Amino acid sequence: MTIPDSQFMLESGASCLPVPADQERRIVEELASKAQADLREGNLYYVVSNRWYSSWQRYVERNSDQHLAAKQPELHSLDTTSSEMADRPGPIDNGDIVSDESSSDGDHVDLRRMLEEEKDYVLVPQEVWEKLLGWYGGGPALPRKMITQGYYQKSFMVEVYLLRLTLIDARDSTHLVIRLSRKATIEELYRNVCSLRNVDVAKAQIWDYFNKQKIALLVNSNKSLEEENLQLDQHILLEVQADGVLPSQVGMDLAKNDLALVAFEPSRSSVTITEGPTTSNDGSNVLSETKGDKGGLAGLQNLGNTCFMNSAIQCLAHTPPIVEYFLQDYTGDININNPLGMEGELALAFGELLRQLWSSGRTSVPPRAFKGKLARFAPQFSGYNQHDSQELLAFLLDGLHEDLNRVKRKPYLEAKDSNGRPDKEVADESWRYHRARNDSIIVDVCQGQYKSTLVCPVCGKISITFDPFMYLTLPLPSSATRTITVTVFYVDGTGLPMPYTVTVPKHGRGKDLNQALGVVCCLRTDERLLLAEVYEHKIFQYIDDFTDLTSIKDNDCLVAYRLPNRGKGKTRLEVSSRWIDRVVPDNLKGPERKYSGTPLVTVLDEESLSGARIAEAITKMLLPLRRVCSTSGVILHKENNIDSSDEVSNSNHAKSEGNHEMDGLEDDLLNNESSPLLHLFLADDRGSNHKPVNRDTVIRPGNIVKILLDWTEKEHELYDASYLKDLPEVHKSGMTAKKTRQEAISLFSCLDAFLKEEPLGPDDMWYCPSCKEHRQATKKLDLWKLPDILVVHLKRFSYSRYFKNKLNTVVNFPIHNLDLTKYVKSEAGHSYVYELYAISNHYGGLGGGHYTAFAKLLDDDRWYHFDDSHVSPVSETDIGTSAAYLLFYQRVRTKTGDTSQPRERESDE
Repeated sequence: MTIPDSQFMLESGASCLPVPADQERRIVEELASKAQADLREGNLYYVVSNRWYSSWQRYVERNSDQHLAAKQPELHSLDTTSSEMADRPGPIDNGDIVSDESSSDGDHVDLRRMLEEEKDYVLVPQEVWEKLLGWYGGGPALPRKMITQGYYQKSFMVEVYLLRLTLIDARDSTHLVIRLSRKATIEELYRNVCSLRNVDVAKAQIWDYFNKQKIALLVNSNKSLEEENLQLDQHILLEVQADGVLPSQVGMDLAKNDLALVAFEPSRSSVTITEGPTTSNDGSNVLSETKGDKGGLAGLQNLGNTCFMNSAIQCLAHTPPIVEYFLQDYTGDININNPLGMEGELALAFGELLRQLWSSGRTSVPPRAFKGKLARFAPQFSGYNQHDSQELLAFLLDGLHEDLNRVKRKPYLEAKDSNGRPDKEVADESWRYHRARNDSIIVDVCQGQYKSTLVCPVCGKISITFDPFMYLTLPLPSSATRTITVTVFYVDGTGLPMPYTVTVPKHGRGKDLNQALGVVCCLRTDERLLLAEVYEHKIFQYIDDFTDLTSIKDNDCLVAYRLPNRGKGKTRLEVSSRWIDRVVPDNLKGPERKYSGTPLVTVLDEESLSGARIAEAITKMLLPLRRVCSTSGVILHKENNIDSSDEVSNSNHAKSEGNHEMDGLEDDLLNNESSPLLHLFLADDRGSNHKPVNRDTVIRPGNIVKILLDWTEKEHELYDASYLKDLPEVHKSGMTAKKTRQEAISLFSCLDAFLKEEPLGPDDMWYCPSCKEHRQATKKLDLWKLPDILVVHLKRFSYSRYFKNKLNTVVNFPIHNLDLTKYVKSEAGHSYVYELYAISNHYGGLGGGHYTAFAKLLDDDRWYHFDDSHVSPVSETDIGTSAAYLLFYQRVRTKTGDTSQPRERESDE
């Protein structure tokens, strides 16, 4: 349901007159700093659309810079767009982040699912929101409270998404949505429910009704909803005492508490599946077989964007040594006193989940208890947004190791420098020190050892260290450049708009784009380019020399205006077009004008601007679009790249040929001294408050003057507006078909790129003990020892300050006989050959993607696809896709006598 406009805009608009941009910025920074210094649970923050907030930031930053430059002209001598004024934004508009299903009465405004902070929205303190609302008006208001998360170390976070529960009243089957903080108590839940249903709390009982089954009675207490493992969008059931008797509990099939630790005995159960389709308890279709199953084919229910967690867990749940360990009695290894662990609770929750997966046949399992523990100990995974399966796996392996660390008291051991000693001696010493403090099933089977070599570029000092690792993160070799398409406009009327495609550094700046574009469009020395992004037929932002190109997406529309390079230009003229909407609305007020086409921009040097001068500049920019009637009556376009010296003669020639239609626009704009210019309007900095522009209108010069050009039938007859419509996007869709199919790369090439010697980044300088200075040393990694279970993380995601990107490159990885022996630099003489047994896949883009898993059931020697609750067989030939994200390999037996069994601790020392 769409929220009415009245919810988005205050009736009176902003409640006070605008204040200077630099003052707005200073006030907001002071209030934000004050709020940051007083972080407390319960503090109120507001969710604001990042699109609107970014426009406000550009406004205050660039206008503040202009204000300072006016005070210090000597600092403003360079003509760069970074110092030019930005528009004052309109009213706050949170419409793009509000769900269409929000209540129309305004009582409950829900956010769209899967929003990302800093990308889709920002959080501002209450005091900042009140100031912004007073200056700009708008809305709707989206208040959220700050809560604390974490177990050992509390951290503050704003609860952006409240816990939505669907209440079912058993008396009449009424359904109501309840919204509460996940930190709210069961007592608060009872009060809210009973108030809504007009029920005495003493006569009510509320059930955890997950999957519409009675799981457990929620006892009225101070326990939080989070502690009771209530999930987003799940059901709760209200039952009310009748005639002094509570509803009967006889025959109720109540599930045991998820955290109950069952007796430790092998729980693989043989389940016979009959022919024909069957349905699991969660309603998903399951496979039909004619033979018995030994377990391992249960899916995991999605509890609100938990596919990232389900994918990683399924891979671990099919890791043979991990499964074997957790299906036995491991309680003797639990280390409840480890300050780096979680008192064994994470290991117990994971172990119980594995036992459920291997004992439930093909009935999907809801990982509610495990998710609750995860949120408690790793607040970054709390809530209901999508996360990264590799980050979850890294936390889980590390957490399981600390919970199961057999070392109860870690000795203090000081690492020694190599100092020219043999590598084997240093490596063995480092591994021995590591194992003296870290001894668990995770270390036994999942950890290997790197050799890291650093060389000082000044003194040649060599530092060699040996470090443990849990997984290999391999880069995907890819192009360091990208193509960007920009449409160039001639503001002097000498040519039609022309798209150009240039190649620029993938992580370059606006300056790189400006220079590349200047070359391909043959920019003259007396010209410069002004780049801008167009959004919804308006200038969204100007691209200056320092703009990060990663902030420009493939579906953005970029334009560039060829401006004269003389002077700086005192006033920038922005001309936006409005065309009549041919659809007559139901209110019968007649056709409506809407923003259309592409804005035109030029720079004027005059001290003051008259309506006639503005009309002249607009006419000049529109000149290439003019239609010309030939002697045969056929309408032609003017030639591209018209010489500006021919403008007057061409125009006069057209008039002399009898094309009196050509006179219309110029007569209206220039020759009628008394009447208003019929289709030109002056707009304020928000693009509203339109005032007709007369010939004699005098406009005070400023940084930006906004003009609206309302096109009539006459303009459409005189000019071909198609050149202003449907501009190509940054990555033209038409180019996709012409591109050759992307070639796959080998897993070995990824490994070679990972092991390649390269200099450290400027932000990662090494302190040379010989020079006593931080140096940009060269670094070389080598594999010294590989584990029995090797996890390969393909680095598909790249991040910058403004942009996240995913590489969908196809990686050819061996399924059988992955031989890494030649990459291992130790002199142990072992063979390192691996077999693939599981894959974590990521489909789609960032934020809105989906995770699944492929896993091999070793007993059947058959691959299966795990997509949350749904499990289906898959051919081995179909598991190598561009979605592969995490690869799980197990070391195998070789003819040399090397064993594939988990090595004994210390056996490789």
